[in-house]
Amino acid sequence: MQMTDLTPRPDPTAPRQLRVLLLENIHPDATSVLSSAGFAVETEARAMGEAELTERLADVDLVGIRSRTHITEQVLQANPHLLAVGAFCIGTNQIDLPAAARRGIAVFNAPFSNTRSVVELAIAEMIALTRRLTDKNQAMHSGVWDKSAVGSHEIRGRRLGIVGYGNIGSQLSVVAEMLGMSVWFYDTADKLALGNARQCGTLEELLESVDIVTLHVDGRPTNRELFGEEELARMRPGSLFLNLSRGFVVDHGALRAHLESGHLAGAAVDVFPQEPSNASEPFVSELRGLPNVILTPHVGGSTEEAQQDIGNFVAGKLRRYVGEGSTALSVNLPGLELPTATGQCRLLYVHRNVPGVLAEVNSLVAGHGLNVEGELLGTRGEVGYAIADISGAPPAELVKGLEALEATIRLRVVNPPA
Repeated sequence: MQMTDLTPRPDPTAPRQLRVLLLENIHPDATSVLSSAGFAVETEARAMGEAELTERLADVDLVGIRSRTHITEQVLQANPHLLAVGAFCIGTNQIDLPAAARRGIAVFNAPFSNTRSVVELAIAEMIALTRRLTDKNQAMHSGVWDKSAVGSHEIRGRRLGIVGYGNIGSQLSVVAEMLGMSVWFYDTADKLALGNARQCGTLEELLESVDIVTLHVDGRPTNRELFGEEELARMRPGSLFLNLSRGFVVDHGALRAHLESGHLAGAAVDVFPQEPSNASEPFVSELRGLPNVILTPHVGGSTEEAQQDIGNFVAGKLRRYVGEGSTALSVNLPGLELPTATGQCRLLYVHRNVPGVLAEVNSLVAGHGLNVEGELLGTRGEVGYAIADISGAPPAELVKGLEALEATIRLRVVNPPA
C-alpha cells in the first residue's frame, strides 16, 4: 500500500520509508508485523530516559514502548512529527495522552492481551498463600521436613473480593468461581456481574465481607494510595491481600505494619511505587524480608503467550493507523474505522474540536472538483478526527488549503490512486 506522509517536514509530500523504534525488549513478532508493512524497524532491549529518547526520535515516525519509558510533553514537543506511539502493555500512564492528542499523535495499547496471564498469576498466588507454600518451600531448602497441615487451606469456599471489575477483574471472577470461590466485587462504575458474582455498593462493604482482597484498578491519579491504613484496618483478621495493578495505589508502610501485627495473614505484590529501570539496579521495598509476602518483579503480564499477543496486537494497530487511518481502540483520539475502497484517496484529518470544521473540509474538496465517497467524524475532548475518502488524488492546492485551516492539527493522505 503506497502512503504519503504530509506531516510537516522539509519535503512533506516526498514518499519515504517510515522508521520505527521499538524499546524495552518488545516481542519480535512486532518487528515482523511492521517490517512486512515496509517500515524500517530498529529495536532496543532497554528503556530510555527523556533526553536520550528526545534525540533518538528526531527521525523516527513510530515508537513502541512498555512501562519504563516515559513519553512526556517535552519529548512530544521536540518530536511533533511522530505519527503514533504504541504502548506494548495495558497501562498508558507513562504517556502524556493529552499532549499527544494536541499534536495529532495517536496512542494505542493492548487492553486485553495479557489479561489471562495476570489472572493466572493472581490465582497461583492465592493458592500459594493459602497453602503456605512459601513457608514449606523455605523449610525444605533449609533441610526441614514439615508435613503438617496446620495453617494450610483450600481456596474452594473462600470469599474473594475484587476491587476493579474491568477486563482482568471480571475474568478473574469467572476463573475463581470455577474453582469454587464466592466472588464479591467493587467498582466505581456499574458493571455486569458475571456468573454468581455480586457487586458491593461500597469498598467498605467488600472489605468487611471477604477473605481475600485483590486489586485490579487502573492508573488514574485518583487511585493513588487507594489502599492505606484505613482500608487495611477494615479487612477481616487473617485476610490475604494482593496487588497486581499499580504500585502507587497502596501504602506499603501501612501494609507492612498489618502483616507484622498478624492482622493480615499474607500478601502478594507484583507492582511497586518505585521500580528499578533495569536488572542492574537494586530493588528497594518496605515489604522485603517478610516471610508471608510473595514479591514478584512486575511480571503479571510477562508470559511468552501474552508478550507475543501484545506484539502482534499493538503492531497491527500501528500498521492500520498508518495505512488506513484506523483509530479503533486508540486511547487518546476518537475511535474511527472506515472500510477501505479501491480507486479512492483517503484524507486523515486531525483538528481542533470546533464547530463547522467538516463543512470547511467538504467545501474545499468540492471546490477542486472532487467528490466525498465516504466519511466519518469523531470528537474526543478538544480534538476531532475525520476520515474522508475522495474520488481522486488531491491536488497540491487542496492539500495546502486543508493545512491552512485554522482548526488543522495534522493532515495525512493515504491510498493515492496509481
